[in-house]
Amino acid sequence: MIDLHCHILPGIDDGAKSVEDSVAMAMEAAKEGIHTIIATPHFNSQYDNRKPQILTKVEELNLVLQEKGIDVKILPGQEPRIYGEILEDFQQNQIQTLNDSSYLFIEFPSNHVPRYAERLLFDLQMQGLTPIIVHPERNSELMERPELLYQFVEKGALTQVTASSVAGYFGKKIKEFSNQLIEANLTHFIASDAHNITSRSFKMEEAFDLIQSKFGMDQVYLFKENAELLVNGEIVFKEFPEQIKKKKKFIFF
Repeated sequence: MIDLHCHILPGIDDGAKSVEDSVAMAMEAAKEGIHTIIATPHFNSQYDNRKPQILTKVEELNLVLQEKGIDVKILPGQEPRIYGEILEDFQQNQIQTLNDSSYLFIEFPSNHVPRYAERLLFDLQMQGLTPIIVHPERNSELMERPELLYQFVEKGALTQVTASSVAGYFGKKIKEFSNQLIEANLTHFIASDAHNITSRSFKMEEAFDLIQSKFGMDQVYLFKENAELLVNGEIVFKEFPEQIKKKKKFIFF
């Protein structure tokens, strides 16, 4: 298995605090059958993780894992919070795409979608990049207005849902919305967004078991295949997106 979203690099964000933590996470990943992890440290107002630093940290961690005989390969990535100058910073070599492919993670704030998001997603695509909106299932505005996400996907953006969301660790509503996104072909990848081995672990196996029982093995294969295609810089599978039908709210007098 490949995990596309993980905070495994030590001491640079709210993920692994030390090299020991990183090693423990890699061992936990290997237990789950994960052999490749894209390290995606935060890049936002709180954490200033730019491409050159990320590449160095990835190299250092791979050496440690090799020395310890842990068969997990770390690849470079980044989780930038959406901001207006992201394209300029990409051109200045500060933004790290996923394994140096044309795929780029984009994180929205948790409670809203910025007004300029649609324009920015379009501009990124005009530069040959494919934006992947991370954990849309945890964004409160997208939960209220899933048609927004449908528009983004219809216009070429991809999305990645968190394994823990599918498995219910963020609550019933987020689990339900994750399933709706899968059903409506509004997500293209499942990844861990693991930060540690306690409160925010991988849960990939658990999520895929649930997806298999609810949507069938073909859906699991699609997600796993897409992760491989992404790592190899190839075009991923996209089914036609559908609108999520919102439940009508009844008012009783």
